[in-house]
Amino acid sequence: MVAASVAALRQTVGGWRRQGLRVALVPTMGALHEGHLSLMTLALERADRCVVSIFVNPTQFGPNEDLDKYPRQLARDLDLLAGAGVHLAFTPSPSEMYPEGFATTVRLGGPALGLETDFRPTFFDGVATVVAKLLLQTLPDCAIFGEKDYQQLCVIRQLARDLDIPVEIIGAPTIRDTSGLALSSRNAYLDAVQMVVARRLNAVLVEAAAALAGGDGPDSILVRAKRDLIGAGFRSVDYVEAREALALGPWRGGVEGRLLAAAWLGNTRLIDNVPIPARS
Repeated sequence: MVAASVAALRQTVGGWRRQGLRVALVPTMGALHEGHLSLMTLALERADRCVVSIFVNPTQFGPNEDLDKYPRQLARDLDLLAGAGVHLAFTPSPSEMYPEGFATTVRLGGPALGLETDFRPTFFDGVATVVAKLLLQTLPDCAIFGEKDYQQLCVIRQLARDLDIPVEIIGAPTIRDTSGLALSSRNAYLDAVQMVVARRLNAVLVEAAAALAGGDGPDSILVRAKRDLIGAGFRSVDYVEAREALALGPWRGGVEGRLLAAAWLGNTRLIDNVPIPARS
């Protein structure tokens, strides 16, 4: 089943609610892969009905970013959703989500500060606005987001908590290929040679996280990780930073943390993250 309007979405979800069914939402921008399908599997474990939104959100792309070339393959995506047992695909147009006269934006502090916003200043304003709309349009019992976009997951949890949106935000583990590369729609931009380099990203982070957990000096570890990524063939590194795992404050050791990175491979920007175990 497909709904292209908010009214059709609410009509279907409202019918499920009258039956006492639990509803899960999986927001996506399409170009679906096994990572997305794992989110749907988790959603179907946590709820009776699963809604997947497919919407390439223009407000989270900055000038000179890849909005125009972002992969769009709706027919294939709908086939994948049907095969995964998804009950409803929500496929709004930009004018449905942002009708004429739209003038409201959600802005956040806390976990939205730094990391991505040091390089994409308006990114989380766009993410927070569209996610708030999707949550309020669907009013799901739970919503599933992948840990690959770890800062985004923390931001959305803060958003739901601060705005009293009655939804459980569930983080799902990152799905990786056999070499550890996090699955991403943007991997389609990479050629065979670049894919070899891309698979070093996770390996470098795992090595650095182990050194951090072992008590080595964090500054030298992060500098070395950046140097190792450049040595592996990445064009540049936006950041490699260790943060506290829940609120993304500065990580000072002794507690569970998260090591997050963003790096450029040719014209493609890749992100990844790994846990930093707490030292006993």
